[in-house]
Amino acid sequence: MVTAIIPARNEEASIARAVESVAAQAEVVEVIVVNDQSTDGTSAVLDDLASRIPKLKVMTTGELPAGWVGKNYAVSIGAAAAQGDWMLFTDADTYHYPGSARRALADAVDHDAAMVSYSPEQEMETFWEHAMIPYVYCKLAAKFSFARVNDPEQPDAAANGQFLMILKDVHRVVGGHASVAGEVLEDVALARRVKRAGYKIYFTAPIGVVRTRMYRNFRAMWEGWTKNLYPLMGGTYGVVVGAIIAWLAAVGSVLACGFLFGRFGAAVWNLPAVLLAILVGAHLRYAVDLYRNLYPVSYIKYYVTGVCLYSAALIASWWKNTRGMVAWKGRTYAVRTP
Repeated sequence: MVTAIIPARNEEASIARAVESVAAQAEVVEVIVVNDQSTDGTSAVLDDLASRIPKLKVMTTGELPAGWVGKNYAVSIGAAAAQGDWMLFTDADTYHYPGSARRALADAVDHDAAMVSYSPEQEMETFWEHAMIPYVYCKLAAKFSFARVNDPEQPDAAANGQFLMILKDVHRVVGGHASVAGEVLEDVALARRVKRAGYKIYFTAPIGVVRTRMYRNFRAMWEGWTKNLYPLMGGTYGVVVGAIIAWLAAVGSVLACGFLFGRFGAAVWNLPAVLLAILVGAHLRYAVDLYRNLYPVSYIKYYVTGVCLYSAALIASWWKNTRGMVAWKGRTYAVRTP
């Protein structure tokens, strides 16, 4: 019924949880992990898992061919070996709740979809994760409308590679991952190909289906978002300008209020009051976004830091993508973002 395919490159800290959770799904008949030249303890963890999970098959990649992104090449190897009618592409940092595969199959039937994708719940532990990840996902929610993506009459297409299930025959018809070999945002690119071919997509963000901790330290988070944030947000100068304006409004209001109160006190109350109102309004707007996207409203305390991190990452991503080269997990890739 379903073949789960997990690419793994230096994932010793998380791969066991991902494999065990997806293998526990009754609808998953096989789990294929493609070890992408890991140099840490990933291979040893996979050997242990394979000894006690009969449905697990471990494959390895060779030298990365020219023009391929490492993840895309790894999952293409897994897809070529898949036996299931459906292929579930998921990441090594995910945890699948019991019944997640059944839920995805049911959604495929209910919505007549050839591709089902879920945006996972986010696990966050550090200050930096709490500040940046909800802010980024609120921005993405404003850009990508689930309703428009799921409407076959609309051109919008999107998916999340952390949970992307597709009919094997449809994957083949649209060219598979070979058709998006060099795409850093392979999930969105594949969704576009599926929708343009006339197949339906069902994309949503359910609770209690799948969750992930994307980045375990600030360095990984910075490298990850600066790799793809600019093209993900549309790849235009307008998104960069908007981020700069938001940063100036948030940080400038804080600094100006502090300076004016400290220097002149009540004598200039009206001006700081205006700036403070702008800042409070921005916090309230973010609180609404958090609520709509199922994050705790208490995360508004990270608003200014989130704006700063998002703006800096977006500018860095713009710089990398427009200069034609991004880095990820020890490899560099040529990109074609205008």
